[in-house]
This record gives sequence, C-alpha cells and structure tokens, in this order.
Amino acid sequence: MVGGCAGQLPAGAAGAAPTQAWRSDQGDGTYLNPPLNADYPDPDIIRVGEDFYFVSTTFANVPGLTLLHSKDLVNWDILSHVVNRLEGRPQYDLADGGAYRAGVYAPSLRHRDGTFYVAVTPVGQSTRIYQARDPRGPWTFVELGQELFDPALFFDDDGTAYLASAIGSDGTITLYTLDRTVSRISGSRVVHYYQGAEGSKIVKRDGWYYLFNSIPRRLGMTVSRARSLFGPWETRASIDDTTGGHQGALVDLPNGDYYGFVMLDAGAKGRVTNISPVFWRDGWPIWGTPEAPDRVPARAPKPIPGHPFREPPASDTFASRTLGLQWQWNHNPLNDRWSLAERPGWLRLKAAPGDQLWSARNTLVQKGQAPGGRGEVVVDATGINPGDVCGFGTFGKFSGQLAVAGQPDGSRALTMRVTEATERGPVVDTRVAALPLTAERLWLRTDMDFRTERATLSYSVDGQRFTPVGGTLPLVYDWRTGTFQGVQFALSCYNPGASGGHLDIDGFTLTPLP
Repeated sequence: MVGGCAGQLPAGAAGAAPTQAWRSDQGDGTYLNPPLNADYPDPDIIRVGEDFYFVSTTFANVPGLTLLHSKDLVNWDILSHVVNRLEGRPQYDLADGGAYRAGVYAPSLRHRDGTFYVAVTPVGQSTRIYQARDPRGPWTFVELGQELFDPALFFDDDGTAYLASAIGSDGTITLYTLDRTVSRISGSRVVHYYQGAEGSKIVKRDGWYYLFNSIPRRLGMTVSRARSLFGPWETRASIDDTTGGHQGALVDLPNGDYYGFVMLDAGAKGRVTNISPVFWRDGWPIWGTPEAPDRVPARAPKPIPGHPFREPPASDTFASRTLGLQWQWNHNPLNDRWSLAERPGWLRLKAAPGDQLWSARNTLVQKGQAPGGRGEVVVDATGINPGDVCGFGTFGKFSGQLAVAGQPDGSRALTMRVTEATERGPVVDTRVAALPLTAERLWLRTDMDFRTERATLSYSVDGQRFTPVGGTLPLVYDWRTGTFQGVQFALSCYNPGASGGHLDIDGFTLTPLP
C-alpha cells in the first residue's frame, strides 16, 4: 500500500536517528503509513492529556498485551505489557499442543479518573478488566463471570461503564452495563444488529455515540451513530482493506481534531495499524481528506508536529538484568531455564523440554519488521550438550531454525530445520545434514524480506563471510494453523532429554536489509 524505503530520508532530515528496518517519520513534517511496519493487530488507542496509548493483541506470547506510548501518533515506543503471565489453562504452558492462535486478543483500552483500564477476554475464559494507576504497571484484574467476545469498554460522560460485544458469526451487538467499580455486570441489552459485525469500539462526540465494527467477511469496517447508546443506530459502510483497513476507531487530539486508526491485513508481516486524518461530513467521520476521501493516505502531515523520532527497541546487548520490552516468550517460560545474570552481558538459554521448535518451551521472539530486516546474533556454543538443538531463525507458519546440535559423541554440528505448522500437527523438515563444527563462537544471521516473503539463514565463523544454509524458506502469515501473527525472529534451545546444556548469546542486532 505504501512506498518508501527504510533508511532513506528526505532533505532536511539529515542527522536524524537511524532506523532499524522502517521509518515512518520522514523528518519533514510528514509520515508514511503504517507508523509501525510490523504486526501490531487489533489496535485500541486513547489520549490522556498530551499522551497517546496504544494496546495490541499478543495471543499466547508472554508477557502479553503490549502497551505503547506516543506524543504524536507516529513515533511510538513500548511502555509496558499488561499481562505478565497467562493463567487458567494448561495450554499456556504448552500442554496439549499449546495456545497458539489463542491466549489474549482484541483488548479495549480506556481511562477514567486517573486509572487506566483494559478489557480483554482470554480464549475460553471469562472477560477480565485490568486496571492500573500507572500504565507501566503493576496491573491487577477482576473477572466478570461471562465470556464476552471482543469486549469494547466505554465510559459515558457521567462515568457509567459499559461493555459492547459482538461476534462476527452472528452480528448481534449487546451492551452490558457495569457497576461503578468496573468489576461486575449489572445489566445487558441487545442494542443493534449488523450481519458479521465484531470488534466493536465506541466513541462519543458532540452528543452523538459512534459505534465502529469490523466486518471480517468482507475485510471492511462500518460506522454507526445514535443519540443514545441503546439506539436506534444508523449504519454506514466505511473503509476496507483495499482503502486502508477493517478494524479500528477514532482518537481525538488536544486541539479537538480527530484521527482514525485502523488495522490492515498485510501478508507475512501480519496485521499493521494505519493512522489516518479524519474529516466530518454531515456528522459522519470520513477517513482521509476532502481531496481524497474514504482512503487512508500513504503519506500525510504528522498529526502533531515537532516531536522527535522514536521507535520501539529491537537490537539488544543483553547488558541489563531484565529482558528488553521487545522480547516475548512463545508461551509461559520456565524461568529457571534462562538467565541474564549467570554470564553478564550474555543471554543464556538453557535447553528446555521439547523435541522440535513448535512444541519447545522458552523460545524467545520479537516481531519481524517490514519491508525487510536482518537479524544477527553472536553465540557461544561451548555449553551445548548431546541432544541439544539451539539456534536462531524465524517463527511462524513455517519456522526456520539454524541451530547448533549436540551430537551423541560430544561433538557439535550445524543444522537447518524447517517446521511447518499444519492441521495434523507440526512437520519437521531437516534441510541439510549436520555440518561439523569446530568453532565455538558463531555468527548466525536471519534475513527476512517481506517484499518477496522469503527468508535466508546463514552463518559465519569470523563475522565477515557468511554462508547461506538450506536455501530460502517462505514467510507466511496463517491464522488457521500458524501463530496468527506476523513472522517473528526466534532464539531457541531445547532438548527432548533431561541432560541439556545451554547456548550463550552475545547480543542481537537488527538492521535494514541491504
């Protein structure tokens, strides 16, 4: 949908901070969509004073529900995660096939009287309301006793709390009233019906209530309006994936203007969030500009000028005693199987239970970035034991793992393994026979090119000359059998036995593809 190339800045942007793989802020008062060219799906964005907050789906990844912060809707940084650990189902610990494509998704973010609230429904569990005075946490939660699909939290002008819920297989939109403590449902009422509607969000402006719904069957969005939350509602079609996206709503600026945010299905990188100017016609919000209505612009003036370039972290030296906020585990981790303290300046991944990547505990991931990114790690394989498979690569529908494998005789070899997630379970393809290794220090590289939707894995013994291994592998987004996320970078170490060793990683670096 958008043009532009990572790292290329317009005149006047000289001296700006370098980008990782994508730069939205062009340094001349304009930005490119999407502001974050990576998988940040099911967005909900609010403003509190002069600060914007953005919460996003993370499924089974831990910590979960990423919360970002911005001053201008363009330059974002990761602030925290709402959920430290997933509780209540053994699948969150990778039992019974795990919780890929489940977990937590479609969160709703609101603020009232100095408290931040996030409503979310973990798959198969009751809806939860998380709250915190500080968006950095700590967050606590209560359960409402019902499983409400895609809950949309809304506080009216008098402080009354509501949740709207609709599931696309039906389209009936039910409004639930909550008590003042936002911890109990006190009533419910069907307020609207629109075939296929889900992903509801409610915004109020000038005495009108606006209800936004995603219509997944046609990858489009509707907007409805009414003078009362209980209807009657008048509904119009809005934008769709050919013009910008299909799930989102509005956020107001300090000056009273409005911008739209909307999710777009974008291939192997996953689902991105676009930010769009909005203008009003006869009391209806129109995405885009009067000159180009009903379309999210590829490039537009920044909503609020003057704020500097920022981006979520990606590269990591592992010098801290805590993992960077860009990292997540594939499911709940085994905390005794990893360390940042045992070898300061290194991440130590101890072999966790698993016989192949898809079912292995403690795989550490972060989002791939479009249009293309090169991830590189330096590893020390001294601690590899027989049976260990420890390495670096991609994680998704197809997961490519360039790994050091401990051999029965105590030697080590390099292997390339591809795991395909299917309806019958994961299928492992060992691309190359084990290549004997004598070096203890290796450079492992993963190139993801989302323009061609292919990845290449390679290694080096000197950090200069890299050798590709196993050919290319596909980058695929698949909500049916994959992770329901864009392809991620993955660090892993597992062993089907009980005598595993460890892999030490001396930093991760992400740069644009050459």
